[in-house]
Amino acid sequence: MDRFLIQGPCRLEGTVRASGAKNAALPALAASLLTDHPLTLERAPEVRDVGSMRQLLSGLGVESQRLEGGALRLVPGEERSGFEAPYEQVKKMRASILVLGPLLARRGQAKVSLPGGCAIGVRPIDQHIDGLQALGAEVMLEHGYVYASASRLRGTTFRFGVPTVTGTENLMMAATLAEGRTTLENCACEPEIEDLATLLGRLGGRISGQGTPTIVIDGVESLGGGDHEIVADRIEGGTYLVGAAMTQGDVTLEGARPEHLEPLIDLLRAVGVEVTTGADWIRVRGPRTLQAQDVETAPHPGFPTDLQAQFMALMTQAEGISTIHETIFENRFQHAAELARMGAEIHVEEHTARVVGPRPLSGADVMATDLRASACLVLAGLVAEGETMVSRIYHLDRGYHAMEQKLQQLGARVERVPGPPTP
Repeated sequence: MDRFLIQGPCRLEGTVRASGAKNAALPALAASLLTDHPLTLERAPEVRDVGSMRQLLSGLGVESQRLEGGALRLVPGEERSGFEAPYEQVKKMRASILVLGPLLARRGQAKVSLPGGCAIGVRPIDQHIDGLQALGAEVMLEHGYVYASASRLRGTTFRFGVPTVTGTENLMMAATLAEGRTTLENCACEPEIEDLATLLGRLGGRISGQGTPTIVIDGVESLGGGDHEIVADRIEGGTYLVGAAMTQGDVTLEGARPEHLEPLIDLLRAVGVEVTTGADWIRVRGPRTLQAQDVETAPHPGFPTDLQAQFMALMTQAEGISTIHETIFENRFQHAAELARMGAEIHVEEHTARVVGPRPLSGADVMATDLRASACLVLAGLVAEGETMVSRIYHLDRGYHAMEQKLQQLGARVERVPGPPTP
């Protein structure tokens, strides 16, 4: 397994371009199951999760290829091919559950393994199932699989018990081909959901209210093909902005959507970071002294849980005590122990972490436990004295395209090196 070797400390300076969002590309890929026509996705990131979804779709009869310039073109086979998403494919990432709604809506049945992904806590799919049943599907759980069938889904009104991103996306896609009107209430409001609705609209879907808690879908008989550009990845972009703040750097993020990063921008300014924005760019200049700030994760438009680990790394360098409260996932402080190996002082109690700073960090061998924890440890390595080796960066590769190359162009001394042979 590859590892990252980081020589610190360093200062990030320069310009970096935001990739397309992994969390928008995955539902967009799944949406290809709703149509018999080609779909082209611009700015689809070359990350491991996208590769896994492409492989899963290939088994379902949708082939894909990279075009010159990096776009992905998805072409359904002449005949619908299968309705099963097997465990060997689905275990690689939780987002595989996104094929459930499209398969059911387009092919009348679906057999999808219960999903895997990062070990950051229980992420049940009960609301996906309840919503599909409300749309008229027969659903059964057996032997680790979800079995669903329906001759055609029927419009309904369904209210989520709590907002869920993939649940909202799954039901939105399923309802696109349902008979009549579907009203989804208490929906998640993340930008990636808006992006999916935009894509479905380009294919002929009739959706309104995306980005708000109530989404209305008027079902259509069929969808066509089209082109769509994936929205910028706010989590990847936010990671580089936090890196600039940590290293007293000066980084401009291009191709970004500042409005999607407002919770982070507001917090960085409160910490003492200078942040300026334009229509599609964000510039961060890190101060000599950072001030500790408390934060609580929350669904959009609150502070995203996917930036919590990176913010914890930042707070190890801030003056004072910061309290970080995680409200989304129960096991998302696993990076705290690895940061402590580098010299951080972090006290974790259930869903709250207290970070005492500033603390000088020193290079160490550390191990990534999930996708965002990987990014957190890389950021810590940028300010640590000496050599940091981050193992298990296959987690990182799930959501960051060529991270070492982007950091290198900003002046970081980081390289990808092979790990020891697996015994």
